Amino acid sequence: MHALLKFSKAVDWLNTQVGKYSIWLILAATVVSGVNAVIRKLFNMSSNAYLEVQWYFFAASFLLAAGYTLLNNEHVRIDVVSSHLSKRGQMWVDIIGFTFFLTPICVAILWYGIPFFLQGFESGEMSQNAGGLIRWPVYAMIPLGFTLLMLQGWSELIKRFAFLQGLIEDPTLKPVAKTAEEELAESIRRLAESKSSAA
Repeated sequence: MHALLKFSKAVDWLNTQVGKYSIWLILAATVVSGVNAVIRKLFNMSSNAYLEVQWYFFAASFLLAAGYTLLNNEHVRIDVVSSHLSKRGQMWVDIIGFTFFLTPICVAILWYGIPFFLQGFESGEMSQNAGGLIRWPVYAMIPLGFTLLMLQGWSELIKRFAFLQGLIEDPTLKPVAKTAEEELAESIRRLAESKSSAA
């Protein structure tokens, strides 16, 4: 079990790093959207590439951060039944969910998603929209995102079993920390301060 807990810790670290940087993709999509709107209004010109790159950034942020979201127990949950169960009962509900629902769904999506990505990569598939972008980078987000999500599901599964064996504290309790929005605002503030002090 200790080797599995090390694996779980490594997966948690990986998804934490991915999640920490994925948030910048939302900012990038917002900036591209704003620049596109300004150019369209001022110069009466635009390109489908601007619209598609927004979609790429949003798709990447959504898919790549799915594992991070699971790590932080932030996925939408409807705890009509499990909220009335004991902590051990809740752990078993999670174990069943990770084993019989999350893992098979991720495997099925990877089964179809990897060939889908490879076909787009090998063919150099382009968007059919005028000025559109090459498609394989966004197709790559499907296997990457679902691999990270599946690994995080396995990490959570390991932690649930370890908790039931009394090896670790409750893995569903997260330390109080800054929200992703607060972290982004703090990063932007630090960046602005460093630029102003350098000037």
